[in-house]
Amino acid sequence: MFTCGLVQSLVKDLLLPVIGLAMQDVDLASLQYNVEGQIFGIGNFLVALITFIIVAFVIFILVKVTKRWGIQ
Repeated sequence: MFTCGLVQSLVKDLLLPVIGLAMQDVDLASLQYNVEGQIFGIGNFLVALITFIIVAFVIFILVKVTKRWGIQ
């Protein structure tokens, strides 16, 4: 789907590098935590969460605008 690819590209190519700069060159997509020998790869989850939040916000704005314009 075009929109999904667009949002994923926005998150992957624009937002994650900015977040990486704020986190001192940490690659968010490959972020892992080691707890007692178990590796938890939470980076991909965080990327998916950021993408979801952006998509949900865009849909929220679209619904608000269409209600204001009287479009159903």
